[in-house]
Amino acid sequence: MGKQRDLSTGIVAQIQALRQQGLTQTKIAEQLGISQSSVCKALKKNCSKRTNCSGVRKTSARDNKQLRKIAVSNRFKSTSELTNLWNKQTGADVSRSTTYRRLRELGFKSRVPAVKPMLNKKQMEKRLKWAKEHGEWTAEDWQKVVFSDESRFCISFGDQGPRVWRRGGETYNHECVKRSVKFPQSVMVWGCMSARGVGKLCFLKKTVNAAVYQDVLETFLIPTVEEQFGEEDFIFQQDLAPAHAAKSTKDWFTKKQLEVLAWPANSPDLNVIENLWAIVKRKIRDRKPTTLDQLKQNIATAWEAVSAETCDKLVKSMPRRLQAVIQAKGAATKY
Repeated sequence: MGKQRDLSTGIVAQIQALRQQGLTQTKIAEQLGISQSSVCKALKKNCSKRTNCSGVRKTSARDNKQLRKIAVSNRFKSTSELTNLWNKQTGADVSRSTTYRRLRELGFKSRVPAVKPMLNKKQMEKRLKWAKEHGEWTAEDWQKVVFSDESRFCISFGDQGPRVWRRGGETYNHECVKRSVKFPQSVMVWGCMSARGVGKLCFLKKTVNAAVYQDVLETFLIPTVEEQFGEEDFIFQQDLAPAHAAKSTKDWFTKKQLEVLAWPANSPDLNVIENLWAIVKRKIRDRKPTTLDQLKQNIATAWEAVSAETCDKLVKSMPRRLQAVIQAKGAATKY
């Protein structure tokens, strides 16, 4: 059968008039002697929005406002749970799909939450103070810093966990982020980097206490800085892990005459090597190692493949990171 001829403007006008009188599509089709599908197409074609063609909405603007409040107060609830809360508080009788559509209309999208460390008020104050104290450092100043950190690598990277309802611009809001927790170790790695490239990588075979940490610095840090800086001055960065802050470790730095950068607690967003770990982990995830030996080999290969340009780009982000901390008043940032 060939394509049917389009309805005339007069027929379309009659369809619209009859629809406004409350007639169903079937009744209109019978009265005008055309098919019900033609009536449906004519009505849809002349609707600027789907909502103008649909039936009466089951929720009012007031109901939708209440849903917005419920979603903001229950960020980690599922759509079904939000539906139950909404029905209970408003006396409505809406389905899960209706709740989902209204949430989308309100700008909410279900997303995997960003994971950030828990920061108390005192820690945020110290982060803010530290960011202001180093706010005048230039990219060249940060190029003298050697950043270091330990990181865990797992064979199984696990699922993404619960999702969170949030709107645009709320990714790193306090109530929208997932708090990180410790997870069983597969392989623990220590590494360092500067704007000149990555340093030597160390696979840790036992718990890192002060003695083990100092041995790592002697065996892996010293050769790295000798290779990258020679006789030039540099500043060493580390976080506040117990082995790092131990008195014997401080004595080791004094003996070696190494300058150590003061560092605020719980501040992975200020340490550019965290982004480097993320790059390496993405590459490893794509390779899907199945044994610890494969995992170690993949880590070493991915680490060695990181270019000096990538490291330099990360280090040059430090001024922006400090500004982000200042704008957040010490709270977690997107970095």
